[in-house]
Amino acid sequence: MEFDINEISSLIKQEIKKYKASVDIAHVGKVLEVGDGIARIYGLDTAMAGEMLEFENGVIGEVFNLEEESVGAIIYGDYLKVRESSTVRSTGKVLTVPVGFELLGRVVNSLCEPLDGKGSIESKERRLVESPAPGIADRQPVNQPLMTGLKSIDSMIPIGRGQRELIIGDRKTGKTAIALDTIINQKDKDVICVYVAIGQKESTVAEVVHILQSFGAMDHTVVVSASASDSAAMQFVAPYAGTAIAEYFMDEHGKDTLCVYDDLSKHAIAYRELSLLLRRPPGREAFPGDIFYLHSRLLERSTNLRDDLGGSLTALPIIETLEGQVSAYIPTNIISITDGQIYLQRNLFLSGVRPAVDVGISVSRVGGDAQPEAMKKVAPKLRLDLATFREMQAFAQMGTELDPAAQAQLERGKRMVEILKQKQFSPLSASEQVISILAGSAGLIDEIDIKDVTHFVTEMIDWVKLEAAEYLEHIESGRAIDDEFIEELTEAVRAYMMIYKFSFGR
Repeated sequence: MEFDINEISSLIKQEIKKYKASVDIAHVGKVLEVGDGIARIYGLDTAMAGEMLEFENGVIGEVFNLEEESVGAIIYGDYLKVRESSTVRSTGKVLTVPVGFELLGRVVNSLCEPLDGKGSIESKERRLVESPAPGIADRQPVNQPLMTGLKSIDSMIPIGRGQRELIIGDRKTGKTAIALDTIINQKDKDVICVYVAIGQKESTVAEVVHILQSFGAMDHTVVVSASASDSAAMQFVAPYAGTAIAEYFMDEHGKDTLCVYDDLSKHAIAYRELSLLLRRPPGREAFPGDIFYLHSRLLERSTNLRDDLGGSLTALPIIETLEGQVSAYIPTNIISITDGQIYLQRNLFLSGVRPAVDVGISVSRVGGDAQPEAMKKVAPKLRLDLATFREMQAFAQMGTELDPAAQAQLERGKRMVEILKQKQFSPLSASEQVISILAGSAGLIDEIDIKDVTHFVTEMIDWVKLEAAEYLEHIESGRAIDDEFIEELTEAVRAYMMIYKFSFGR
């Protein structure tokens, strides 16, 4: 067999031309010290802030501090697997988490790994945990209501889709209950909810999941849990991961979303712990100076996007105060970032007013623009009337004699407080709320005994549903509400008042 030397040489030359030398460069460092979810690493000279690191046994971390001689990193997952002198690789990537409809109804950790024992999450999409907030040109004013189902909030401190409304109060005053009521009320309203539990007991998170399942709310909810037993690093990253999940639905599918952060006090404490371990200089109340940026870059991601860009992301951050100290460092920080606050007062809670909303200090800066028309008609003076009632109540407690007009106002105020009381996990529709408030503000229940007000309102709503359902439909449809409609509705309530008196002999 003869070989053509020229042909062989040309083939060899072609193969040589095709060959491309590629070198796999890996930047590798060594762990100098490790403890409490942080590591100090030597040798990663090219590492960038926020870059993901891979430790020897598959544990991941993130570059947090860039120092002259070493790199400070936080460790996600089980930091007990990381040992001194073990090797660390830089990845050139930043942290992402799986997102998508596969997460609905699931309980996951801060890295979106399942915690509910229902198997792995097969998600095809991933999203950056930290991403820039939408620009001013991409946003539009808040113009759609996000109904909580709670009379005292929807009437006086309304929340709009895309708003950031802070829920603030002492421990055990019903903060989480308001957030859960709001999530339950989004059932069948095409709103995706993300509940982020930060530093909570695992038993508390399990109870929250059970409640949401009982009311059929888990179908539209994702629960992200970074419990008290998790490391400070996992608690730190949890709200950002929850926001990334909500942003996917907002950006990619144009849906309205709701994110509850329960609570950011513990998030700030977790960040303080990481910062002190990494020897960042402490500032006021031992928190590092960038704690404001920590929460502002989280909450600024909440927005009502332009119609051609997507949906909305409403944020309900929760803050726990100590003995009502709303002027403490973290509360004042987050109050300045958000668009209003719902302040829950312990004294009201203990006296049986639930939800224990203090209307004097609570405010919604933008939600009024998104309030349903019927609510605007019946509740414009409700906040002022209640504030006046609280003042008169204080005078009356001191034994001050009131004139008949003031006494009548005091009695009506007591009945309005009863109307605004609401059982937990029993959200009302907008029309039911409007009828309840109208009955009180129009003075139709002034003759009802205070102890019978709740029963009267419940019976009245049931009667209107049966005998005058067209009024409810008109309110729910969002059509214009004029004074004539309010007068007709008032007459319907007055008609029931006569039936009630006759039936119960009152």
